[in-house]
Amino acid sequence: MARSKAGQSADQLREQIRAAGLRATSPRIAVLQSLGRSRMPTSHAELAAELAPKGWDRATIYRNLIDLTNAGLVRRTDMGDHLWRFELREGAGSHATDEHPHFMCDTCGDVLCLPDESIEIKAARGAPRALRRKGLQIQIKGRCDRCVQA
Repeated sequence: MARSKAGQSADQLREQIRAAGLRATSPRIAVLQSLGRSRMPTSHAELAAELAPKGWDRATIYRNLIDLTNAGLVRRTDMGDHLWRFELREGAGSHATDEHPHFMCDTCGDVLCLPDESIEIKAARGAPRALRRKGLQIQIKGRCDRCVQA
């Protein structure tokens, strides 16, 4: 039985998809497996390039990314460059926890998860309720080690 890098077998992913209220289709399993192997948040175009040889078109991959995001299995992140990137949420066997910062290289555009960094923001009295309910996205920008050495 094949396992993704995140350690989830296809059967385990199938169960998680069904538990989220979705049908466990082959494209959904393939998208989750691909995201589980990735070391960084992945764009739709990157997923499409990886999964197209397996017979799934860009529209199918996109629809499944949106469905998996809405079901809470995948998180969508925008690093300010108007390009959505996707990663598994913790419950889907991800390398990433739900609330963690990302680093984006200004030179090459690589995005890295910084899961070991702990950031806690407490809502002050009188703050809007949305601050307590919404997720938090922290984005750190600079030059990655590879680009600094180049």
